[in-house]
Amino acid sequence: MNERATADSLGGRGALTAILLIAFAISLTGVGWGDGLINAGGVRAVGQILAAAIQPQLDLDVLSIGARSTWTTLAYAWAGMTVALAIGLPLGIIGSGTVVRSPWTRRWNISSARFALAVFRSIHELVWAWLFVAALGLSPMAGVLALGLPYGGILGRIYAELLQDVPEAPLRALRSTGASEWRVFWFGRLPMALPDMLSYTFYRLECGIRSAAILSFVGLGGLGHNIQISLQDIDYSRMWTFIYFLIALVLVVDLWSSLVRRRVAIEQG
Repeated sequence: MNERATADSLGGRGALTAILLIAFAISLTGVGWGDGLINAGGVRAVGQILAAAIQPQLDLDVLSIGARSTWTTLAYAWAGMTVALAIGLPLGIIGSGTVVRSPWTRRWNISSARFALAVFRSIHELVWAWLFVAALGLSPMAGVLALGLPYGGILGRIYAELLQDVPEAPLRALRSTGASEWRVFWFGRLPMALPDMLSYTFYRLECGIRSAAILSFVGLGGLGHNIQISLQDIDYSRMWTFIYFLIALVLVVDLWSSLVRRRVAIEQG
């Protein structure tokens, strides 16, 4: 029986690998393999960009602009993640179907919440940005909502999965005492899922910082906006200064994430 299951598993993986290889081969046919595939001047431009990486501009005015832009990018990312949490956490809890016992109510909660989450995350943040800029103008709210809506959909989906994956044995012990599903959730399910939820939230914050920089290209300000201006001016040294600010910001958030997760693990241990 085990040998048959193993064979079926290997056969399924082989079929999936074959499908992926065929899809890759078909995608290659859509590439224009003519003379214009490689731009002769592009190689020289890449060399100039890489050479500028070791000579970033460190003038005081450039560093000042970089510091202000870093703060703007972080503010967009932080505010966007706040909106994302306000959307993703309640919808993730509802979409997990773990706070009610009625099968019909559970199915309704799961289907309705996950449909809403799918709508939010199916539209890329850059598309949301264009929509909100068209509706609200170049205001900070446009950038915050453009980040918050798709990230809320992503967070909610992952939260729902993490809450569903909590082991049932400790929860049955709580139910045996007569605890309601809400009490089981707050005192059992959520504490056990919290470390993974925190870890993923910090990961999305790092992604939010990069997305906030990209959204700057539509004119919302921040590091991405200054990188774009530097590229237009062919000032690669100045561009790399702002890129290094972005890298440093992501590294600081990663360090903070590690410290918080370690503290949570110690407290739960």
